[in-house]
Amino acid sequence: MARDNDQSKFIDSSDFLTVLASEGVEFLLSRQGKVPLSSCGGKTICLFFSANWCRPCKTFTPQLVQLYDTLRTRGTELEVIFISFDHDENGFEEHFKCMPWLAVPFDETLHKKLRIRYRVDRIPSLIPLASDGTLIEEDLIGLIEDYGADAYPFTRKRREELKAIDDSKRQGGKLEQLLAIEGRDYVLSRDHRKITVSELAGKTIGLYFGAHWCPPCRSFTSQLIEVYDKLKTTANHCFEVVLVSTDRDHKEFDLNHSIMPWLAIPYEDRARQDLCRIFNIKGIPALVLIGPDGKTISTNGKEMISLYGAKAFPFTESRIAEIETALKKEGDALPREVKDVKHEHELKLDMAKAYVCDCCKMRGRFWAFSCDVCNYDLHPKCVEGINLNL
Repeated sequence: MARDNDQSKFIDSSDFLTVLASEGVEFLLSRQGKVPLSSCGGKTICLFFSANWCRPCKTFTPQLVQLYDTLRTRGTELEVIFISFDHDENGFEEHFKCMPWLAVPFDETLHKKLRIRYRVDRIPSLIPLASDGTLIEEDLIGLIEDYGADAYPFTRKRREELKAIDDSKRQGGKLEQLLAIEGRDYVLSRDHRKITVSELAGKTIGLYFGAHWCPPCRSFTSQLIEVYDKLKTTANHCFEVVLVSTDRDHKEFDLNHSIMPWLAIPYEDRARQDLCRIFNIKGIPALVLIGPDGKTISTNGKEMISLYGAKAFPFTESRIAEIETALKKEGDALPREVKDVKHEHELKLDMAKAYVCDCCKMRGRFWAFSCDVCNYDLHPKCVEGINLNL
């Protein structure tokens, strides 16, 4: 949440404690009891505005707990102080019991004053203060969701450093930096074997972002399996897919991976969220293609697979250009319109991603003769009176 420079007097941690004292607050609450205001002196303080009735708050709180515990274990002088948006003390207490940090005692009037003072207009909101006035001038929720404890010390400089690391991983050509993390140098096969990331070196890798609950993902998974199986034999095992799951729980992940012949990032691994952030994944299904040199070929692999199937391998711009040139040549050799005895209406040449020929009942791709009047498609090979070599 951006703040004007003239509000700097509101952002110092000692200023916050002074405000509490001026309002008659003599102590803060912990799960063990009362804590004097002085216990926060000299620490980086984050004000956590949240409510028990707020679903996004209840989703974010466990992430903040993990960050808090991690930083405290490292010896970081950090304190989080909960300021409630709850409507009554029961809601406040129910929400606070899952928090390992401190809270301002429940007082709707005081909490409202603090919300106004720090211009909090949405929850959850996390406002960082510091004893030296250093802060990141925006709400931290997104930063923590993206980077977890690595986001500390919550400065703009730190945000820029983290983005630079992401850029390096995306562009740097090192597969280990993308797929492995400290303590894990492997991905999982469908039968739960650990395949080291180093074994994938020199292959073209498809990072498949998807989830079992998503119908378009299930549809694309079928297409990708067809391509994967074909390239397994024709491309001499030079293509591999790694699932980056966006499933809602481990059971769903297991079900999703069980129907896939390829590898996966472990579900409990934060690398799943990191890869979504690094490649700016905004929707699923998505397929990011990494070349044998470890560098990104395309972030739009789904469209390549949907349009051209296994023909698109190795998914380079030059290969796509070759396919499109060949398709244009095929199309130029076909008539624009035909009249076939198998159908009453005139059929026009059309480019289709995929269709089922109403004559041979086989799946077709690219060129088709289609009826504008009814849902009828004919493969060029099935049009009588045309000699084709397609």
